[in-house]
Amino acid sequence: MNNVALVTDVASLPIDYDMALLLDACRAAGLAAEVRDWEDPTADWSAYDAVLLRSPWAYVDRLPAFLAWCERVDAVTELHNPLRVVRWSLNKLYMADLAARGVPVVPSAFVSPDTDPPAAVRQFLAVHPEAEEIVVKPTVGAYSKDVQRFVRSLEADAAAHVARLHSDGFVALLQPYVESVDRDGETDLIYFDGVYSHAIRKSPMLMPDGTVNVPTFESRTPREADENERAVASAALAAAGAHLGRVSWIFGAGFGR
Repeated sequence: MNNVALVTDVASLPIDYDMALLLDACRAAGLAAEVRDWEDPTADWSAYDAVLLRSPWAYVDRLPAFLAWCERVDAVTELHNPLRVVRWSLNKLYMADLAARGVPVVPSAFVSPDTDPPAAVRQFLAVHPEAEEIVVKPTVGAYSKDVQRFVRSLEADAAAHVARLHSDGFVALLQPYVESVDRDGETDLIYFDGVYSHAIRKSPMLMPDGTVNVPTFESRTPREADENERAVASAALAAAGAHLGRVSWIFGAGFGR
């Protein structure tokens, strides 16, 4: 493998702060890497030995088109992640698959468009009386798009956001807000070939006043994951592999502390 396409899109490339570093690393490893927009009609994807999904984060607004593009690329070259991993990992319903295999995940309720939003939020709050705040998000999303945080007293506002997500065609995901994220941020663990490599801390993005911070280069800092975090991430990796079968894929586990 010598010729690699690093896939992004026009809207996402300016906030892919690691792209330049990745290009340098590819050159150092002897790889001919090019940055390509997945929506570029002139691109000949068959000319690449591999096509790596780097930062095509605007796919959220064009999911059917993006998945169709993935299928076309998969038919002519090596797509990373593999197509079935892409389909699975794009939708946070995968959390139910991980939980079913014993991986500890944030308690989650999936609210389909045929469900009454006020009733769903009311039931979730009743099941989780300890949750002072909840998060409402679409099951398909990137970079905290359409993710909101609500205190219990704003139950009606949370239900209204669920209804908005339904109107846009999404399944909504309800979760208790993990309060430690405000203090410690979130930790992403990166594995290569099943082996832990490193971790980064991401600053909190959802503010109590409803503001959603835009990620910056400075909002991510290196940190060392502790033994418990690595155990959970390894369990998630093993569960995903068992669910999907033996495939070669890129995996990063992230969670609040």
